[in-house]
Amino acid sequence: MASIWHRRPDIELCNGQMNNDTIVDHLGIEITEVGDDFITGTMPADHRTFQPYRVVHGGANVVLAESLGSIAGAHVIDMSKFKCLGQEVSATHLRPVSSGLVTGTARPIHLGRRSHVWEIRLENDEGKLTCLAKLILAIIPA
Repeated sequence: MASIWHRRPDIELCNGQMNNDTIVDHLGIEITEVGDDFITGTMPADHRTFQPYRVVHGGANVVLAESLGSIAGAHVIDMSKFKCLGQEVSATHLRPVSSGLVTGTARPIHLGRRSHVWEIRLENDEGKLTCLAKLILAIIPA
């Protein structure tokens, strides 16, 4: 399989200066793996991401999903000519997470000139699907 990347994501850069002082940094989201057609990252299930029932808040799941898809999408395009912006995100929450890490993997469904569609699968520490998200990115001139 050929790589989808215009510029392969640098894990250290993504976890460092690129996301310093952002919601990604605040929630403890980290990029952990980059493959030829996917990006994977984690988010802790802790006080930063919990809702009052002490399980990961659905909005935190959406932040993880949109962050992974957006980071991936930005590396598929030539960022000197284009930028990608989240246009629509939807998430189906399937199972609560109360401890450990939520691990998300973003893979493209469609990579067009004007839009991308990404599927992001979130899993618990046992590898069970906890949330299935879809992200649409608008690709616009820089």
